[in-house]
Amino acid sequence: MSAIEETKARVKNAIGAIPDFPKPGILFRDIFPLFRDPSILNDLIDLLVHHVKQAFQQVDVVVGLEARGFLFGPMLALRLGCGFAPIRKKGKLPGECIQVSYTLEYGTDVFEMQKGAVKAGQKVLIVDDLIATGGTMHAACQLVRSMEAEVLECLVIIELIDLKGKEKLTAPFHTLIDFEGE
Repeated sequence: MSAIEETKARVKNAIGAIPDFPKPGILFRDIFPLFRDPSILNDLIDLLVHHVKQAFQQVDVVVGLEARGFLFGPMLALRLGCGFAPIRKKGKLPGECIQVSYTLEYGTDVFEMQKGAVKAGQKVLIVDDLIATGGTMHAACQLVRSMEAEVLECLVIIELIDLKGKEKLTAPFHTLIDFEGE
């Protein structure tokens, strides 16, 4: 096993599993234990940085999705030497915002980004903790593209592969860790 695979295994083993949350039958993947051990959190950020530097010559902006993308996105942006911009649900950001609505399993919602947070032609990396059904990540791609920026990749820590969320994406996708059939 390579050093990178060993590090991924260490990070994966630190991710919690909470049965029946937020409702019965769901096995919730909890990333918060990663924050309890600075060495594991550092390993995770190292893995993300390594991947991005191997894949791309330039990243101008890391975009983090509400809410857990806010935890990893700024750390990644700082290590890459680029800016960070949040995407939030409607009404949570000050100033003029650009919007996109998207469909959820149970209805619709709206994502917003501050106008000017991403500029035309910039190379953007979209980050979140997890992809399940792919709806929010797809909406984030639409929002970034509406600002005429280039989506380099959708990067997540965890993919729930049985839910096939990456199939909704029209941008390159990468995950560090996957879980299936649980």
